[in-house]
Formats: sequence, structure tokens, C-alpha cells
Amino acid sequence: MGDIVSTLFLGVMDLPYADGASYREAGRRKPKQMGSSTTGDVAAILEEKYHIMEVFFELHGDEIAEDLVNSLAGAIENIDMGAPTSIDALGEAGSKIEERFRDFLMKKEMESLGIPGVPTQASLEGHSKRFKHPYAKRAPRPSFIDTGLFEGSFKAWVD
Repeated sequence: MGDIVSTLFLGVMDLPYADGASYREAGRRKPKQMGSSTTGDVAAILEEKYHIMEVFFELHGDEIAEDLVNSLAGAIENIDMGAPTSIDALGEAGSKIEERFRDFLMKKEMESLGIPGVPTQASLEGHSKRFKHPYAKRAPRPSFIDTGLFEGSFKAWVD
């Protein structure tokens, strides 16, 4: 009998950013072309520069493994009780891993690791494109959370 090999993938749904969308007033600086960058572009940059998903996995690998085991055990238990088999027996684990990654960002776990450039200057200055004036000085925010699209598009799946 052949080996069953599965791989855990951490990534993002590739969604376009509405670059410059917060500039509503006609007399303001001309916005960049709408949708000129995507969450995939941002994820690749963040991974290359900060290894954000790699660090997340290194810090939370044991919990992620537990999520996968619990999800599979739940699927087996459901089958044993006569429930129809699920198409994605590890889907529950994917959801938990995604939630864990968002918590990782919101709780500023990267900031405490001494990684060069973290916290980011933009996060220290509170810059956020969620506001009409994105570069106004505000209270610090978590690094890697600007528009909310990157962490919202994060996905974990097993193939």
C-alpha cells in the first residue's frame, strides 16, 4: 500500500487592493491605479522580508498539529457515528489555523521576537489606509495590519 502524503499550505486568497481608494477629494494627490497590487504580492513581499508565515508556523507548529489531529479525529468520530463523510475532513483545522494567524498578528507576536524592521515604522506611527488620511500620526497599531485585507485573506489548507 502506498504512502499517503499531505502538505499543509499557508497562503492568501489573491485579492486586489484598491490602492489610493481613500483619497476621495478631487484636489488631493491623484490615486494610484485601482487594483495595482494584490494580497498575493503583499504576502510574497512580507514573506521574503520578514518570513511572517514561517515565523508563525515555527511559533505555533505544535498547536497547528493539534488542530489537524483534532479535526481529523472529529471527522473519524462522525463517520463512526454514521454521519456522511465530509469532503474536507481537515477543514475545521484550516479555520482554526486561520484564526490563530489573525490572533498572531493582532497580539503583535512578531514584535517581541527581535526581527529586524519589526515593528514596522508604519505601525509605530499608526499609519493605516482604513482612514481618510492614512498617513496621519495615530497611536501604534499591530505590524502587517494596514487595510485588513492581508490578514483577512489568509488561508490554511491541506492538500
